[in-house]
Amino acid sequence: MITEDDYKKQVYYVDGELLDDFVKSDSTAVSGVGYEWENEGVVHLHFTPREHGFGTQHIVSFAKENGTHSDSATILVDVANDGTAKVGDVDVTCIPSRENLYTRNKGLIELDILSNKRVLIIGLGSGGSPIAVELAKAGVGQFVLVDFDRVELHNLSRHICSIEDLGRLKTDAVCDAIKGKNPYAEVIKLPIDMNKNLDIMEEEFRKADIILCCTDNNKSRFNTSDLLFKYKKVGIFGRAITRAEGGDVFIYRPGGPCYFCLLGNDWFDPTQEEVTNEQSARRSGQIAAYASQDDVEAIVQVGLGADIEPISNMMVKLALMELSRGANSGISSLEQEFTMNYYIWANRRERHYSNWGCFTNSDGMPTIMRWYGMNITANDDCTLCGNREKLAVGENFMESLRAMGSDNLEGLALPEEN
Repeated sequence: MITEDDYKKQVYYVDGELLDDFVKSDSTAVSGVGYEWENEGVVHLHFTPREHGFGTQHIVSFAKENGTHSDSATILVDVANDGTAKVGDVDVTCIPSRENLYTRNKGLIELDILSNKRVLIIGLGSGGSPIAVELAKAGVGQFVLVDFDRVELHNLSRHICSIEDLGRLKTDAVCDAIKGKNPYAEVIKLPIDMNKNLDIMEEEFRKADIILCCTDNNKSRFNTSDLLFKYKKVGIFGRAITRAEGGDVFIYRPGGPCYFCLLGNDWFDPTQEEVTNEQSARRSGQIAAYASQDDVEAIVQVGLGADIEPISNMMVKLALMELSRGANSGISSLEQEFTMNYYIWANRRERHYSNWGCFTNSDGMPTIMRWYGMNITANDDCTLCGNREKLAVGENFMESLRAMGSDNLEGLALPEEN
């Protein structure tokens, strides 16, 4: 049985900015809620209930005497959880303000700039979810999350979410992860299929400062590229190659070649896409309804989370560079480094990378565990940004694309997704 003395020894946390706002307000007392990590002696105090609160809840009263500083506040926590026994004047650690929360980032990135930037992330899987959290840790202030899937068992080995998130919408789970690192971030959750809601996506593209496409299918990449071209926005695409043996990152800058200048006009073949889970592959038709479980296991491609992280990290670096472009910050030098639009990474010397050089003795060949950049040139025959008439995604879209011919990569041999 926990006594009042035990509660007095517990550690309490509260949002310092909200506490100061209360002290400076006209209110003399307000009610709140506390969430206790059972058997750990830790209680987090809030002025309003959390959307996804967990742990034992306690009634909290915030009161104050004369004063305009948090030291003048008295916090009462309901011990018995029945409104009778209370502990007064508990010692509370204030969570610092946005500016002080990211003191270790100062001098490297401009927090004032990032806090006002709006990032649109499409796809919250093994790539998009860690990207969202890393950008939140860097101090990005506004997020729009797009993904209609839920957290499933096959996600856990490569995803930031945990087993407690199983069944939740990825937008909800990743939102909580963002808030856990940056409580001041504004997050808009769109649990939708972007390909079926292009009207909503058009509005979000207009508002976004940068778009990150982290999906695993070419139709959504096509629509993303189309809207980037239409609204002259910077966009970053990342993907993993078969079984995450490697991957690539492409950045679209308005006026330059688009993602489909890279991918070519024969992207519509679903066999050329990575298959990372059975459910989505059955929806897309990549796995036939009659396929046996043995066939499914052979088709679905697994990969380590550690193999995805270099690709996600490159996308984060490129995004921070673009969001901070023109500012005098510690990462300004990256603008001189990341001038190319296409980057290739290999995790293992197998299949598509089997002819690469050994890491310890490359003999002039590219090796694993290093980034290689190049500039993709615009393709005059590109379905999206070329000189020929643009196509719309409609009923006869696939038939029209098949009549367009093959890709035009000017001799660049790219690994294919399988």
